[in-house]
Amino acid sequence: MKKLVYAFIGVLLAIAAHAQIMEPVKFKTELKNVSPTEIEIVFTGTIDPGWHVYSTNLGDGGPISATFNTDRLSGAELVDELRPAGKEISAFDKLFEMQVRYFEHTAQFAQTLKLTGGVYEITGYLEYGACNDENCLPPTRVEFSFKGQAEGTAQTHTNNDAEKEASSADIIGGADGPTPILISDDAEADLWAPVIRELDAFGETVVQRDLSWLYVFGMGFVGGLLALFTPCVWPIIPMTVSFFLKRAKDKKKGIRDACTYGASIIVIYLSLGLIITAIFGPSALNALSTNAVFNIFFCLLLVVFAASFFGAFEITLPSKWSNAVDSKAEQTTGLISIFLMAFTLSLVSFSCTGPIIGFLLVEVSTTGSIIGPAIGMFGFALALALPFTLFALFPSWLKSMPKSGGWMNVVKVTLGFIELAFALKFLSVADLAYGWGILDRETFLALWIVLFGLLGFYLLGKIKFPHDDDDTRVSVPRFFLALASLAFAVYMVPGLWGAPLKAVSAFAPPMQTQDFNLYTKEVHAQFDDYDAGMKYAREHGKPVMLDFTGYGCVNCRKMELAVWTDPKVSDLIRNDYVLITLYVDEKTRLPQPVKVTENGTERTLRTVGDKWSYLQRVKFGANAQPFYVLIDNEGKPLNKSYSYDEDVNKYVDFLETGLENYKK
Repeated sequence: MKKLVYAFIGVLLAIAAHAQIMEPVKFKTELKNVSPTEIEIVFTGTIDPGWHVYSTNLGDGGPISATFNTDRLSGAELVDELRPAGKEISAFDKLFEMQVRYFEHTAQFAQTLKLTGGVYEITGYLEYGACNDENCLPPTRVEFSFKGQAEGTAQTHTNNDAEKEASSADIIGGADGPTPILISDDAEADLWAPVIRELDAFGETVVQRDLSWLYVFGMGFVGGLLALFTPCVWPIIPMTVSFFLKRAKDKKKGIRDACTYGASIIVIYLSLGLIITAIFGPSALNALSTNAVFNIFFCLLLVVFAASFFGAFEITLPSKWSNAVDSKAEQTTGLISIFLMAFTLSLVSFSCTGPIIGFLLVEVSTTGSIIGPAIGMFGFALALALPFTLFALFPSWLKSMPKSGGWMNVVKVTLGFIELAFALKFLSVADLAYGWGILDRETFLALWIVLFGLLGFYLLGKIKFPHDDDDTRVSVPRFFLALASLAFAVYMVPGLWGAPLKAVSAFAPPMQTQDFNLYTKEVHAQFDDYDAGMKYAREHGKPVMLDFTGYGCVNCRKMELAVWTDPKVSDLIRNDYVLITLYVDEKTRLPQPVKVTENGTERTLRTVGDKWSYLQRVKFGANAQPFYVLIDNEGKPLNKSYSYDEDVNKYVDFLETGLENYKK
């Protein structure tokens, strides 16, 4: 019994020790017979939700492409290149400024080989890259080894173990995670020793946040609140609630009808979101949102919506639609009648809600959430239906409602300015895709500065649009909104000379599109080699900050721009730490391949990136980037690690805590 208990505890400890190792993609490999002279090696991967695997031949300067590599090839020769199969998504990546292709949920790659006769032996690996919204894995290998006879029928095989011999420069790690030893003249074994338990002692936690659904719901709810204050919706609220309360013989029935009316609004808009998801699917929506041609379409669509809000014209559905639904509502009774009344509201208010819904759906499509449009529409409908229900429950509140007036047109015009600003965002994506160079960072910021400056002057009453009244008085809320808009415009002015502008970094074109840049406070690593950096830290008696990153890591670049540029953060990194940046997708070949045994599985390290990825896994028990860890010059952790979180204060606390622990 005791042995069982100890074994169970051992399993729990092993799981805890490797809790940070992510395996969002699982590949299986098989060998298939195509003809007597041809075989095919097929790799089939299952991808966790939220992750994607990049396809083949993406080009230089982009994410990690899937590649087929051989260590031993006899009795066979390659036919063409590695071939992707399945539902491949093509999208423009703003960070790499290039079109990329990737797979979600499942991925498949196939390599055809021609048999040259006799015995054949093929040993090698598939290398691929995988990312989600926050992290990227280092280049990952799926190793294989097949043997057979060219004359026979090739059966489906599973991978055989690779050769067991290790070279004189092997890194060796046991199945249960003993200290890996680097037999080399340049490093010492204790610097590579695992420190997972020490990290756990600091309260190490790696939580994958998925705020996309909450973000989408919040966007929809805010959009619904804005729609409430438009001339198409606000005046209808008291009339509709009063109608329900008066037509009912008792108050309870009136309240029930009003609540049913609100629920019907939710059902209508939620159904709209579900229909859009069913027609296009999340992948198609995401691909459309990052496709250059459709970004131009979205840009023009938002410009049209903005012109409508400014008063140039009204976007309305055919009046016969609303009349038909309204007459049908009068002919029916009960719940169907109430539902048709809610449907009539949706049609009549389209001139105001349509642009908001259109903008919401365009933005929601970029999240790639499988039910993103439905969640967005649910938030929108909930905000729109809320006042009908609340005023039915508390009729006395109707007397305190602000009366309809010119202020509602101010809401519409303000939304018009915001839609114009976001139209530029979509135009920027198309500009980067085609390389026009007409909307670089300076031009984009200049246009945003003008737009939000004009919005501020409009709110102060200095600019008039066709449907504005002649009242020149400016209310207190309107004054504060004008103040915020003008302040935002002024905030963006330094960006014309290269200021990072963290608040708009997600919208503006990348910094490299800026022609004139006076900003010189970017943080650069002192070392890109772990052993050399640790040697320097020992000689100078300083702690070390390890930055596990990748050339294809989007969120690594976000952290460097939004967090590392903070004066306090950059000062701490430059003056108090030795910064060692290790690229896990570095393709420089090692002098010779290195065999390692990791958790009972034999792996081969072939590149510098493999080496740093192995270091991150065995020493710190993690394999996602960005990953920041503070250690002393003996390789021991000084604090729990830090992943993707753009909170500058948290990052400063992370650095200062490590420094205090080092001084102790």
